[in-house]
Amino acid sequence: MYQGGYMGKVLRINLTDQTSKEEGLPLAVAKDFIGGAGFGIKYLFDEVKGGIDPLGPENKLIFASGPLSGTNVPCSSRMAVTAKSPLTGAVGMALSGGYFPTELKFAGYDAMIVEGKAKNPTYVWIKNGEVKFRSAKKVWGMKTTDTQQIIKNELNDQNIRMVCIGPAGENQIKIASIINEWRAVGRKGLGAVMGSKNLKAIAVRGTEKIAVADKDKLKAARGEFTKAMKESHVLYPAFSKMGTPMLVDHTCAMGIFPTKNFSATGEYDPSDKIGTEVQGTRNVGKEHCYGCPVGCSQLKLAKTGPYAGILTEGPEFETMFAYGGVTGVENIDAIIAADRLADELGLDTISSGVTIAFAMELYEKGVLSKEDTGGLELNFGNDKAMVAIVQQMAYREGIGDLLADGTKAAAEKIGKDSENYAMHVKGLELPAYDVRGAKAHGLNYATSFTGADHCRGYAFQEIFGIPFPQEVDRLAVEGKGKLTKWNQDVRTACADAPTMCSFILDMAVPHMATQNTAALLEAVTGLEFTPEEIQEAGERINNLARAFNAREGFTRADDTLPERLLTEPLKGGASKGHFISKDELNQMLDEYYAERGWDVTTGAPTREKLTELGLEYVADQLS
Repeated sequence: MYQGGYMGKVLRINLTDQTSKEEGLPLAVAKDFIGGAGFGIKYLFDEVKGGIDPLGPENKLIFASGPLSGTNVPCSSRMAVTAKSPLTGAVGMALSGGYFPTELKFAGYDAMIVEGKAKNPTYVWIKNGEVKFRSAKKVWGMKTTDTQQIIKNELNDQNIRMVCIGPAGENQIKIASIINEWRAVGRKGLGAVMGSKNLKAIAVRGTEKIAVADKDKLKAARGEFTKAMKESHVLYPAFSKMGTPMLVDHTCAMGIFPTKNFSATGEYDPSDKIGTEVQGTRNVGKEHCYGCPVGCSQLKLAKTGPYAGILTEGPEFETMFAYGGVTGVENIDAIIAADRLADELGLDTISSGVTIAFAMELYEKGVLSKEDTGGLELNFGNDKAMVAIVQQMAYREGIGDLLADGTKAAAEKIGKDSENYAMHVKGLELPAYDVRGAKAHGLNYATSFTGADHCRGYAFQEIFGIPFPQEVDRLAVEGKGKLTKWNQDVRTACADAPTMCSFILDMAVPHMATQNTAALLEAVTGLEFTPEEIQEAGERINNLARAFNAREGFTRADDTLPERLLTEPLKGGASKGHFISKDELNQMLDEYYAERGWDVTTGAPTREKLTELGLEYVADQLS
């Protein structure tokens, strides 16, 4: 019997036969995997067989929040959404905040597993344990804001919380996102999985309360947590006012803000055009996730040209990179407009922007012609062409059809050595850091179970100079295997599973992350957790995800970086002359696999390591 934090129930939704059922959440699963990403990866490995089509009915879409969600622990309204990724064929897991994660808990569930495929466009309506399947015919084809409003009107409740897809998901674009009200489950093509199931939206309303096992313990643990938040030199003084876009200036100063498809990083500084000073002229308000005192999401209003009057939540730092730096676009209002359009269409801004930048470089090199682009002059910096292609991608129109499934798929179709300019790992486009100047960050891109993903093992030691667990040289390779394992395991256990906003981990509690998480979880759930057990849970989750990928055929050979990052030194800026050579990458990989206890030749988890983590049944499947 659960004392607090957990609702103790998993909701299983079968779209094929339009049925639902509640299942108990095993206590051992809660203890070993905590919640969020842990639950998603556990159910994905156990229930999705190797080799299935990610866009077939056999794939499953798993929504899971954590035991802290819905309590008074700040910044804990988060959820993980997990499926086999149609973009990479590996684990597809992305996180999102807002209000939906807590509403799912208030409706009575720790996790929700969506399986099968509806015969016709459908949305699911969940209210306090009652599940209904309703026709989505009238909203099929609609953009995300209209979809949410019409469903709320139809159900006569404006307080409903919802996830939905736009046209990109319906058209099974492999870089389609799921939109969670004004947030996005952005990466790995999870919107395409939802579209493949003919599922337009999931609407949730709940009124249950989240029990707390020990309120006095929680008061003490929460007090330590909020004290660290208040003492942070960055969180409230800067981050709450500017949000993630403040990193444009910071990464430009480091010489690692990627420009022009990573071909001109450090050679010029676009922060005077799209940095915080200019962003501040467009800020008109902010948004908070449930129970968050920080409110990092900035509302921006475009003011000039054809984009004037467009309002968006964001753009976040990654979108400033994707529709700004990497495409060479320096029009802040165009970036705002593209961000809003992508959210309305349900399109991942990172993957779409990097893919457009890839096409821009090919156009400038003469690999793509004006005939190929449908008359668009696809030069770096052409904001009108960029916005046009965002639209075309979602509907598979014009050159958007070629680019709709990301850089890896596009390069395979184009040929002509275009793969050399495709900036991805395992099929997932690179985020907003040129890792030639931050090498643990680069090793994380290479080894992350989702592909090039800054959210899995963010090297805050390199990016922010935080000396924990030790001081590091961002340009060195020694010790980066051990550091990357620590970053991946701790971030998984302290942010992705409980669930907690990872920004807080970086800015407030890196020095006490596992202790803080253990104290909060013990107080909320009544289960016993030591800091060592917290970190081990992160290791267990990462090993299980790696085992899923090994079962899908991924090996050490897939733990690599784009050719450009391995062979071309940065030509300017504070990181000038640096790159990650193939020898350096191999040195870091050897150390990383050794630290993890994995097979150094194949990169697969060993039976000994899996057994140590209580995953013997997983070892049996890999042998």
